[in-house]
Amino acid sequence: MAGKYFDEWQVGERVAHDIRRTVTETDNLLFTTMTHNPQPLHLDIEAAKASEFGQILVNGTFTFSLMVGLSVGDTTLGTLVANLGYDKLVMPKPVFLGDTLRAESKVIALKESKSRPNAGIVTFLHRCLNQRDELVCQCERSALIKRKAG
Repeated sequence: MAGKYFDEWQVGERVAHDIRRTVTETDNLLFTTMTHNPQPLHLDIEAAKASEFGQILVNGTFTFSLMVGLSVGDTTLGTLVANLGYDKLVMPKPVFLGDTLRAESKVIALKESKSRPNAGIVTFLHRCLNQRDELVCQCERSALIKRKAG
């Protein structure tokens, strides 16, 4: 198990996630159609070329989901009880087909659970950067995480 227990985290702790992902046309097309998002910027090359971006724009909810997914192995894999919420989501730069994304996380808060003595709440600041080290997505994730047994 790669995830850490609530009692193993410290505020200010940082993790640079090793897995990177180059976004493909298939990723964007499948995610966009799977989620029934008809936005021409994601699906129509001619409409995208005519936009201010001049090319297909990767679906922002894919970028968000990828950022969280890249973080799971190092943060909550096997220790998560439930994700409680995602806050302050921003996407300051666009993502394009062929961009390679990486993620990093920082623990910004720890809170005892009042209703579950066997778990606590860890709040992560997740950041996603492209191959030019530009921030393309960021959010805070609150996760209910198991305490270490014994």
